[in-house]
Amino acid sequence: MTHSAAALRWSLIAAVAIMAVWGANFAITKYVLGEIGVGPFLFIRFLTMPLLGFALLALVYRRHLRKSWPTRDDLPRFVAAGVTGHTLHVGIVTWGIDLSTAFSSSLVLTSGPLFTLLILAALGVEKLRARQLAGTLLAFAGIVVFLSDKFVSGLARAGLGDLVLIFAASLFSLYTVIAKPLVARYGPLPVLAYTLLFGAPPLLAITAPAFAAAPLAGLPPLVWLGMFWAAVVSAFLGWLVWAWVNAVRGVARSAPLMYLMPPISGVVAWLTLGETFTWLKIAGAGVTMAGVAWAQFGGGHPPPREAAQPDSG
Repeated sequence: MTHSAAALRWSLIAAVAIMAVWGANFAITKYVLGEIGVGPFLFIRFLTMPLLGFALLALVYRRHLRKSWPTRDDLPRFVAAGVTGHTLHVGIVTWGIDLSTAFSSSLVLTSGPLFTLLILAALGVEKLRARQLAGTLLAFAGIVVFLSDKFVSGLARAGLGDLVLIFAASLFSLYTVIAKPLVARYGPLPVLAYTLLFGAPPLLAITAPAFAAAPLAGLPPLVWLGMFWAAVVSAFLGWLVWAWVNAVRGVARSAPLMYLMPPISGVVAWLTLGETFTWLKIAGAGVTMAGVAWAQFGGGHPPPREAAQPDSG
């Protein structure tokens, strides 16, 4: 499908804007988590997103909402995608961000496409070429360099958070592989809504006691603004806009923009949270992003859609 020059121009503007939103979201989420904790944050997020998803789904399908319901054959895949992508991934990644720093979180989660390639290769869906393997090893080496100061002094709290985030990145990759055929058959909005339908209830049940016990009434407006940004602007609208960007520009042209997230996250964390970075950390971050880019685009053909969706947390 050919898109107009105006659509291509606006899609590029939207893509850069989403990278800025997602890059800033790590510092904003870190701030909100520091004020209310992981449990209340997850409860509010997973109470808000399904409501928004089904409201938009009802608006788009109007009186034909039943046509968006998954078929019986696809229902188990929707459940698996919801539990893997929302219950496990988002729950664990939020815990990891709380334990780590904003910049570390953004960098470690950028490694998600590496796990996607490894999963696809293990399943025989995608052949892992020599340059992709070299890029994967280079990216992991960069992460080791970036985190070396944390692990030299032992498994500190932040170091544990980064290990949690690496595991969360692998879960997101598994989710993208599971969800790929669903997105192709149903489109991004029904997949988002129905995976939330199955993935949100377990987290709501787990986090409800923490939400009920949290002193939310005395929170400053800035915390609620940050919560709105994280749940509505970054998580809900960001995912939908990115899906439109991929449809207009194509994955091969839009995916490289995901490497804007760690630098943006680092700048925002430095300005708002006072995070500092040594030259060793900057070098490790550069090696990691170069390795991920080499692994993702070193196969001699455009990357698959499931390897190009960045993880914004």
